Amino acid sequence: MHDEQTTPRRDASREDAAQARYRDLTETPVKRLIPRLAVPTIISMLVTAIYNAADTFFVGRISTSATAAVGLAFSVMAIIQAFGFFCGQGSGNFMSRRLGAGKTREAEEMAATGLALSFLIGSLLTLLINLFARDLAYFLGASASTAEYTVQYLRIIAVGAPFTTGQFVLNNQLRYQGSAVYAMAGLLCGAVLNIGLDPLLIFVFRMEVSGAALATVAGQIISFFVLMAGTKKGGNIRLRMKNVRFSGYYLLAVVNGGIPALFRQGMTSVATILLNRAAGVYGDAAIAGMSVTTRTIMFVYSALIGFGQGYQPVCAFNYGAGRRERVREGYFFCVRYGTVFLLLMSGLCLLFAPSIIGFFRDDPAVIEVGKAALRWQAAALPLQATVVISNMMLQACGKGVKASVTASARSGLFFIPLILILPPLLGLAGVEMTQACADVLAFLLAVPMAASELRKMKTDVL
Repeated sequence: MHDEQTTPRRDASREDAAQARYRDLTETPVKRLIPRLAVPTIISMLVTAIYNAADTFFVGRISTSATAAVGLAFSVMAIIQAFGFFCGQGSGNFMSRRLGAGKTREAEEMAATGLALSFLIGSLLTLLINLFARDLAYFLGASASTAEYTVQYLRIIAVGAPFTTGQFVLNNQLRYQGSAVYAMAGLLCGAVLNIGLDPLLIFVFRMEVSGAALATVAGQIISFFVLMAGTKKGGNIRLRMKNVRFSGYYLLAVVNGGIPALFRQGMTSVATILLNRAAGVYGDAAIAGMSVTTRTIMFVYSALIGFGQGYQPVCAFNYGAGRRERVREGYFFCVRYGTVFLLLMSGLCLLFAPSIIGFFRDDPAVIEVGKAALRWQAAALPLQATVVISNMMLQACGKGVKASVTASARSGLFFIPLILILPPLLGLAGVEMTQACADVLAFLLAVPMAASELRKMKTDVL
């Protein structure tokens, strides 16, 4: 009798929490709501960047070859993360719009389906990477001095692929439900463990590059289980195997909402591979310098993405609820303050480029390449606020084609042809400036893409 009474009370409490969250996302002033949601998501994204940067920092104490090897393997890590974001943002976008429209059952089925799909993809990646690790290392641009380190790192991180994809799904699903704090806590636990294990495994147990990879995998597994616990809190949707639906309806919804994230992350991986191969012509120091530059910019970029992700649940909820004026207000708020933040970061990178590169690897050859590349990218950095927020607005509103185009512009549509054209023409300088040139072109593409949708929303409001 006690259990029969308790269950309805729990259901009622959960429903009350969900209703309170709905009112919060659709009624709280945007200028207060977005910063409140953005702080945990910024921390979450910085934590993800720390995952990637921590290994580079500690491995940088071993050798330039080890630093280059981790830089080569980063492109594969980016692919694994890309599929996590694909399933997470695809399912999360759909869930948020359905919750905004009051269709809780569909949101519950999508939550379970998105996680199950990520585990299937992650398991396939584990198998493929381990089978072809050595061939993959050479394809990525490994030299005789970096190949063994690269293979060691790849095989270990591949083991954690299902948990990596799964943690990004849970993180995004929680975030799209408005539970940014739970999403942040899960990633933060894993990052702390990763950073703590890195020096222990690399230097104390003398595992070197293998120790760095093992620390990363351990952190990702812990993050996954902490995030799973977060789904059982408050008004969050509970994950149940019985809700998994591999139907065309849900799979197409994941593709529509997640393909922009897959393009953005996947193109980053392809760009990194091409960049490393172009830099490899000039030796391990050039690969290491470009790798450190990429990690540095991604750290700043991660904060911007986190800010934009604080906007996404507001955007998706209000778009689903027909509150288009709040979608527009949030967009311009984020672009304005995002640009100011990037102007500050650009100035710091321009002034302190040699010191920033030297912090990771104190090798004059690495610093020489890295400081030039960092200054080029810093000069174009402020334009990225418009690019990123435009992409996130289009994605959250379900504009899959436009979102995919803007997502793939920076590291794909423009970067790939430029990295094939500029280095043969300009040598190492062409390698160093390619990303900055791609960033300018991505901005010029994003502005009209976003403007067309914002005009439609303004018409809807009127």
